Amino acid sequence: MKTSLPAPFAMTRAHPAGLRTLFFAEMWERFSFYGMRALLVLYLVSSLEFPREQALQVYATYTGLVYLTPILGGYLADRWLGARRAVLIGGIVMALGHFTMAFPTLLYPALGLLVVGNGFFKPNISTMVGALYEEGDARRDSGFTLFYMGINIGAFLSPFVCGTLGEVYGWHYGFAAAGVGMLFGLGVFLHGQRRLGAAGLPPVRSPAQAALRPEDWFTVGAVVFACAAFVFGFVAAWPVLRTGWQSLSHVGQGTAALTLALAALAAPRVLSRERPAPMTPEERGRIAAILITALFVIFFWMGFEQAGGTMNLFAYQLTDRVIFDLEIPASWFQAVNPLLIIALAPFFAAFWVRIDRSRFAMSSVVKQAVGILILGLGFVVLAAGHERAALYGKVGPSWLLGAYALFTVGELFLSPIGLSMVTKLAPARLVSLMMGLWFAAIATASYLAGILESLLSGTGIPLYWFLVGSSLGAGGLLLLLSPFIHRLMRGVR
Repeated sequence: MKTSLPAPFAMTRAHPAGLRTLFFAEMWERFSFYGMRALLVLYLVSSLEFPREQALQVYATYTGLVYLTPILGGYLADRWLGARRAVLIGGIVMALGHFTMAFPTLLYPALGLLVVGNGFFKPNISTMVGALYEEGDARRDSGFTLFYMGINIGAFLSPFVCGTLGEVYGWHYGFAAAGVGMLFGLGVFLHGQRRLGAAGLPPVRSPAQAALRPEDWFTVGAVVFACAAFVFGFVAAWPVLRTGWQSLSHVGQGTAALTLALAALAAPRVLSRERPAPMTPEERGRIAAILITALFVIFFWMGFEQAGGTMNLFAYQLTDRVIFDLEIPASWFQAVNPLLIIALAPFFAAFWVRIDRSRFAMSSVVKQAVGILILGLGFVVLAAGHERAALYGKVGPSWLLGAYALFTVGELFLSPIGLSMVTKLAPARLVSLMMGLWFAAIATASYLAGILESLLSGTGIPLYWFLVGSSLGAGGLLLLLSPFIHRLMRGVR
């Protein structure tokens, strides 16, 4: 690969100065997140000897909750904390979770800390990116694509560092390395506070009061302590709570996940003492556009999140990983997608600016529909490779590499564009909450991704061929509905 990293960093000069701070903070946070993600299923199966179905269930629950908690984190930032303090809280709690993963007996509290910390961090740093741009700024989609590249630089490095340390030298070394990455991210974020302007300030604070105060640190420390106490208390009470979850599962695990997502979304409004300001017809239409698109995004992430579960096991069990008499770790395949993002993101960032100013401009909805269709083509490749593995035992790495290449192109059409769309359409007073809702759709998809194999067992429908149909069908339908959604968006593209 001939792409050099300084070039995309240089591109940020055409963007607000705060983009660099958020770029590197998110890069290190994603290093920590994807380092743990690359190891989790492999660790459960090979070290803790979890059965495959149970390991995928743990992965499903973890990834689902990781994208569900941003609803509450976004709400608290909108109404009280501000995005900056929320990002600090999330980063500290996640660092504690990564270091706790080094102790096998604390597996579930560690995962709980990571879930809660992500809820504060993830929606609010994305919201701050949107806050750097004025309404109608044509650089916004480009800025989110560059920000998305920062995510993937971290995701690219983590399998080589955390994955190698974990698989070769000891699992606790890999998890501890992820914790160190999170600390680097917090350091970058604190160092760049002055570049952020008014982005992410608490609701009652002016840009002139941007510096963190002693009372801010008191609030951050108190919320971090409360989060840790909640997680350990919840894990201790889980034997009793499990009965309620099992009764939910009688109506279907996917339905249970969606019910929890909707309940989490409604809870802040139910608990709020203040009557929310009424929305205008234009705002209602734009929020409806976000909701409709989010339903289709579920089909994308339900397929894409196979990467950390069944595709990780595909690399571990069904892929010939011996190159020049050296067996490479299975977790290294997790670096393929972010490597391609790094190579392609600068070109997509420039492409969106150019095409969005031309008569060939595509709306955010059309871009995302195309992304879902491209994902479906990736599953065609993966399904064929899986069938070949069933015949010959193991297959060459080209099958996984081809699928990841198509997944990556689809992701660049969908994920950064979706983040940008939410910040453009959501009312300013609800933008973090709506970002949390967007991640709730991904939460539902991530949970379904982990349990989909068990749901299809006994039906005779191969997992990857099912995902071919669900992706192509959802992408095609969203494309057909795009004119209706455009009308709801009231002129926002």
